[in-house]
Amino acid sequence: MYTVYSKHHKLHATDNIFADGQRFECKEVPARAEVIASAIRKTPLGPCITPNDYGLTPIRAVHAPDYLAYLQTAYHLNYEQTGESVLLLLTRSEVTPQRATQQPAVFEAQREYYTYDYEDPILAGTWEAAYWSAQCALTAADLVQGGEAIAYALCRPPGHHATMDQYGGFCYLNNIAIAARYLQQGAERIAILDLDYHHGNGTQAIFYEDPAVLFCSLHADPHLDYPFYWGYASERGTGAGMYTNYNWPLPLKCDDAHYLQALDEALNVIVNFNPHYLLISLGLDAVMGDPIGKFNFTSAGLSTVGERIATLRLPTVVVQEGGYNLETLGVNIVTFFRALEQNIPRSPRPIA
Repeated sequence: MYTVYSKHHKLHATDNIFADGQRFECKEVPARAEVIASAIRKTPLGPCITPNDYGLTPIRAVHAPDYLAYLQTAYHLNYEQTGESVLLLLTRSEVTPQRATQQPAVFEAQREYYTYDYEDPILAGTWEAAYWSAQCALTAADLVQGGEAIAYALCRPPGHHATMDQYGGFCYLNNIAIAARYLQQGAERIAILDLDYHHGNGTQAIFYEDPAVLFCSLHADPHLDYPFYWGYASERGTGAGMYTNYNWPLPLKCDDAHYLQALDEALNVIVNFNPHYLLISLGLDAVMGDPIGKFNFTSAGLSTVGERIATLRLPTVVVQEGGYNLETLGVNIVTFFRALEQNIPRSPRPIA
């Protein structure tokens, strides 16, 4: 198994942010990726490699051109106008509750137009970090397309909350969507299984009308937790994509038994879809003890998740999403991959 990791993630230096003279605490920090990379390197799971550069073309296949232009220039425009070393919307009142129908020409309005969230910093190195995070996902997808049974994209920043043209939830580019679109060039059907504590609303939105991409998500009930407005069981896709979107909203304090029951239902949907590739949005914030997650799901349950996913015998790309407990991230990532790798056949199921 290859792990794809880029040191460029450190440029998104969210561990040292000051806004309005106050230190801004962000849970999504560089140490997350470093803890995971260190844990992977100490195991015999396989080599850790740097990503190839696939350029902007596969990113443009997912994200709107004006949005990408904004991400590349927002920090500098904000610095020129305000002198602030961070672009940060600190209050919900600054975020437009309903999306405007027209792209504003004035930068002050664009600041709210391109996000639906209120505490996602854009720093001097955010674009470069997000760009290379997407390249990690693309490299992992390329490895699996080339015959690897499993490849792991250690992406930071994460991506599953980013829509076609808005960022939020610590996510700027939707890494797993970019990898899925890339794999669609040579495959008919892609399945995405989102195991983050929070619903992957960005991924859902991107593929909501696509009949060739199945999206299945296990997450906290959006009645009770972020992202609140998306992730309900009634959301099943639209148009040609009807019945290729499935959500399992789970109660707070969800335990292993309830989580694994939902997982089995999701895996059954995936089997019936008969995909060529499986992509997993792996959020370790679903495991008990995470400072943001509120499940009672255990590391033992996570191991079982890896075992059950392996039974699908599908070429698998795993993309890192959330997970904020720095003390347990390394242990949990190794737990998951040991279970997955030990149980997946060396030769994955042939593409039909």
